[in-house]
Amino acid sequence: MFSFSGTPPTNLGVKAGKLLECPNTPNCVNSQTPASDSEHSIQPISYSSTPEQALANLKAVIQDLPRTKIVSETDDYVYSEFATALMGFVDDVEFYLDKSQSVIHVRSASRLGKSDLGVNRKRVEEIRAKFAALEA
Repeated sequence: MFSFSGTPPTNLGVKAGKLLECPNTPNCVNSQTPASDSEHSIQPISYSSTPEQALANLKAVIQDLPRTKIVSETDDYVYSEFATALMGFVDDVEFYLDKSQSVIHVRSASRLGKSDLGVNRKRVEEIRAKFAALEA
């Protein structure tokens, strides 16, 4: 088994209510990116439960996905790592619960390489669908 995990970034987290911007490579999506940047922009995850229940639902979805590890969390932030099955590439995925808008902002980015063949966007949409099922 190969492992191309790369070095964990040291600049992640929420700063002034914002997740880190995506780099200029096509292997990142961020719900706080303007819609005009269609390559990187993605919708945040909406919730209708309490913020505490939304965070619990989100963590349940993350923990149910394969090759996933929650690295750190607070009462409004979750940072997780997702590894690919074959080569062990690691993607860093962050979630920021914005109580004022009843959404969970998300940033999903590959650590290595340029293209991700749409994996980060597909992952966020899979998480969104599974989360919505728990919120229903």
